[in-house]
Amino acid sequence: MRILKFIVKIVVSIVLLALLAVTITGVSYVHDFREPQPFSGPDIFNPYRNIDTAHCWKRANFHTHSRIEGPLNECEYTAEQTYEKYREFDYDIVGFSNHNKIIEHPAGDSLHMNLYEHGYNLFKFHKLVFGSESVNRFDHLLPLFAFQRQSQIDMLKRDADIVVLNHPLRTNATFDSHLKKLSGYNIIELDSGRSTENEYWDVALSAGNYSFALANDDLHKPDRTGAIAVRSNFLCTPSGGYNDVKQSLTEGSFYAMRTPDYGDGDWDIKRAKNRDIPYIKNIGTTERSEIFIALSDRADSIKVFGQNHTTLLAAYGTDSVGYMMKENDPYGRFTVYFSQGEVIYSNPFARYDASVASTPFNSQQTPVNIPLTLLFNISLALAAVGIVVLYKMIFLW
Repeated sequence: MRILKFIVKIVVSIVLLALLAVTITGVSYVHDFREPQPFSGPDIFNPYRNIDTAHCWKRANFHTHSRIEGPLNECEYTAEQTYEKYREFDYDIVGFSNHNKIIEHPAGDSLHMNLYEHGYNLFKFHKLVFGSESVNRFDHLLPLFAFQRQSQIDMLKRDADIVVLNHPLRTNATFDSHLKKLSGYNIIELDSGRSTENEYWDVALSAGNYSFALANDDLHKPDRTGAIAVRSNFLCTPSGGYNDVKQSLTEGSFYAMRTPDYGDGDWDIKRAKNRDIPYIKNIGTTERSEIFIALSDRADSIKVFGQNHTTLLAAYGTDSVGYMMKENDPYGRFTVYFSQGEVIYSNPFARYDASVASTPFNSQQTPVNIPLTLLFNISLALAAVGIVVLYKMIFLW
């Protein structure tokens, strides 16, 4: 009987301590989210307005893990080994984004960027953080509510140049309602394998939450052909230095791409094929409100996706296409499909009023509801006290 009682105490104590940790880390602002509002205005924002074709394109991956000091490692390879592996596939830029850890770039200061992946919560609500001097270690263990996630974005933005919303499709308990509400991030990360169309990006865009998009390997195992050089980004930038990279990422002068695991395990074929992948030759807008794209090779199909993931245009067996934006088209973005499985994603062209704002990004911070914030956090405090009292009662039992 004593042994059973002891076991019950231990189990209940573990549960109570876990609940206490969730409660304490649940502290958050509560926000008044605006209603979804499609993009509108007389002008069309062109994310490629500043590209200089003399500097196009440099291949990049920004979601890269490596071995770090300490027992908690998600990658057994050093940054030097991982970087050299990427160089085999002609990557110009590799950003190392270990969890809550900024490391020095193995190639030296010229390619170093302060970059890390924020988040250790159970839902895998992770963000790439560019430009912060130090790691922000606060996180909600269970960020269930949209206002908790918004608070994290706002917190990180205070001392970051760029915040990327990582892998929403693989983030647990992420609903369309979250994507319709969340704002303040600069870039969304495209899916790593389950969706070629990335409908969730359109959920956010259709609600008026403008963002660019990156496709990253989220690399943990550089020794596996199917894990490396299957997602990449192509930046129109004069160098891989952080200031140039930051300018490209904040202006939108880049595109994302999926590439197949060429050779299906044969490293030689994979390396050779990665040196001859299709690319964008030209992209932008005309004075007639037409968005256009021109490619190096003929595509199987080119689609223009718009509001609510509607297909605005589909063209087949061509290397270029233009689409005349209608007045009731809030935005349009190109997705290009090639015969061997490559997919190119452009950043979105969106309506806005150039006389009011320079971009369609929502620059206004989501307002905080002070009464609800107080009520929510007081409730958490009371719950924490109750858990502590119950914990003491269990041990006195």
